[in-house]
Formats: sequence, C-alpha cells, structure tokens
Amino acid sequence: MSQAAVTSRRPSYTAVDLHSNTRALHRPRIVWLNVGWACAAAALALNLLGIIAIATTEAGYATRQIAFLCLGMIAAAVVAAPHYHWLRRLSMPLLIVVLALLVFVLIPFVPEFLVRPRNGARRWINMYFTDFQPSELAKIAYIIALAGYLRYRKNYRRFFGLLLPLALTFIPMGLVLVEPDLGSAMLFLPTLFAMLIAAGAKLKHLVLIVVLGLAAAPTMYPLLQPHQKARIHALYYQLRGDTRHVQDIGYQGDKAMTLVGAGQMTGVGRRMAADLVRYNHLPEEHNDMVFAVISCRWGAAGALVIWGLFVLLCLGGMLTAGQCKDPFGRLVAVGIVAILFAQMTINTGMTLGLMPITGMTLPFVSYGGSSLISAWIMVGLLLNIALRRPRYLARESFEFDEEEESL
Repeated sequence: MSQAAVTSRRPSYTAVDLHSNTRALHRPRIVWLNVGWACAAAALALNLLGIIAIATTEAGYATRQIAFLCLGMIAAAVVAAPHYHWLRRLSMPLLIVVLALLVFVLIPFVPEFLVRPRNGARRWINMYFTDFQPSELAKIAYIIALAGYLRYRKNYRRFFGLLLPLALTFIPMGLVLVEPDLGSAMLFLPTLFAMLIAAGAKLKHLVLIVVLGLAAAPTMYPLLQPHQKARIHALYYQLRGDTRHVQDIGYQGDKAMTLVGAGQMTGVGRRMAADLVRYNHLPEEHNDMVFAVISCRWGAAGALVIWGLFVLLCLGGMLTAGQCKDPFGRLVAVGIVAILFAQMTINTGMTLGLMPITGMTLPFVSYGGSSLISAWIMVGLLLNIALRRPRYLARESFEFDEEEESL
C-alpha cells in the first residue's frame, strides 16, 4: 500500500477540532443522578415533619410555614440553576452588604417600624409581610467568602496565616453576638474549623488555637449579657440536680425536658401532646423548642427520625464535597454541612438539657421565614455543587508539598 493511501485513511484534525476537544476536557459535566437529591429529600422530610409538629398547637403558624416552604424551595431552585462559580466573584461584596445589614439593625435611632426590638434583642428588619433576620443570610455569606479566600492559598498552613481567617470570622460573629444572638454566633467557629480542616490546615495549629481559646474563655464571661449568664447558671444547677431556677430562668428548659420525657419511646399522640404542651406552658414550642413537641408526640422514635434525616443530609453534603475537585465548591459544601450540623446539635442539646438555652432554631423544622429560606438556599447550593461533576483535566484540590510550614 502506498504512503499516500495510508495517509488518506488517517483522520484529519483541524485547529478548530483540537480547540473544541480541549474545551470539552475542561468543561464541567452535568450529572443529574447525584447525592444532592438525597440532601433535598432529607430537607423536605424534615420540613414536613416540622409543619406537622407545629400544627400540634399552632395551626396558623403551620399554614404560614407551608408558604415559607414554597418560597424556600423556589429559592433553592434559583440558586441551583446557574454554575456556583458566579458566587465566588460576588463573595466579598455579598459579605460587605450583609455586614452593613448587621450594623443597621444595631443602630439605636432606626425607627421601630423597620427594626422592632424583641425581648431586648435587635435582630429583625420588618419587611411588612414577614421579618427578615440578617444573621441568617450572614451564615451563607460567611461560608462563601471564607471559601473564596481559602481556595488557592497556602498561608493558612502556617500558624500566623490563620489570623486573617479568624478575623474574617470574628467580624460577623461579633456583630451577631451584640444583637444579642449567642446561638447564631456560636455557629461560626465550628464552621471555620471544619473548612480549615477541609482546606488542609495543620491540626496542631488548630488544636493550639482551641487551647488558647479555652484558656481565654473565662475572660470573655464578663462580656455576656445578664440573661446569658443566668442561663449558664441555670444549666449548672440543673446538672447538679438543684431546682432553684426551675420557676425563673430555668423554666423553659425544665418544661422542655418534662415533655421529652413524657413521650417515652413511641410518643403520646397528637391530642395528648397538644394538651401536655398547652398545660405545661412551654415557651416557643413552635420555634426554638419544636424538638420537645416532636419528642412528646412521637417519642424517642420521632427524635431518632429527626437525627437520622440530618445525618442523611450531612452525609450527602460530605459526599458532594468529596466528589468536587474544585476547591471553592468543596469548601462551600463542607461549610454548609458544618453549620447545619452544629445548629442541629445545639438546638437538640439545649432541648435535652445538655446545653444552655440560646434561642437557637432547628433547621428546616422550627417555624420562621428567614431561617427556613436560608436553609433551603444552602440545600440549593449543595445540589448545585453535586450537579457539576469535576472537569476531566481539573487539578486536585489542596495538595501541598511537605517541605514547609512550621510555627
């Protein structure tokens, strides 16, 4: 066979073909069958259980929660549609806007029709049809901004390189704490540590920071509000079996534990649960203390279902992070899982009398427009990241040479 014939059988590649093939190797892939749907299904199940639990004593709130659920799912769909990379470019502007809103609610001369204090706290902006809580949006903005900062840097592998991520954390955390909202403020630090670990920060540095923080904790105690100190005292005496605060600052925690115990293993049913909640005068039964209502109505079985759904949601989020090679997407997924898991742990812990009462809601389950919509936005982000599989020629995330980085 002649050389010309052999040559004629070879496929001919043009520059356009090569350019197209190269772009295909770098283009993210859409995979519709992914673990992000498990996160969405778990969130929806939690939401529906929450609505049923709220309806136990507050049918009107349950109806409004259904409307918030619809808005939340729409928000999740909107967030999941475009590629999440556009958030990286808006991360710092979004954080600045949220910080401005956190400052706005603290300005004392803002008219009460805009910022109406509740029990001495300034957390909500009146939107007429509902109240907007900037601290809920601050959680999302913080995760996105921190992920954008950490994605390709190495300086946080050194101890003093952790100072800027800490500063980025303490600014929104401090503003939320001043509102005062101790519960939401407590979520920032575990989220920071989870994202730093995922980004490759050295454990010895993080342990050192924890030790220094614990050593400095007693000096922060005088900065707490009087009611926050009283709740810590109430928990201390409660753990000792001392009932001196049962009729004052420890009343809510005591009634919550009473209702949890009344549910036993399988619960007492809707009608009996409604009577027990009403006659025990449990404060915030549709909001902060909804886990007590669930435990009373469905018993320990209901509590285990709630925990199981959160485990499913968080496991799906971690698998999403593991499949994502893009460092920004991976860190956003880890941050969302960390903040939702920490919030669930704090809420159920305070309901069971293991932690002081901090006014923390249970994600997807407690009543509230701002908290529910922000939680669904997080689910939308998880689904967005899960839909976009890594590029064929994507670089690995957070690979470091082990030559460096001592104190």
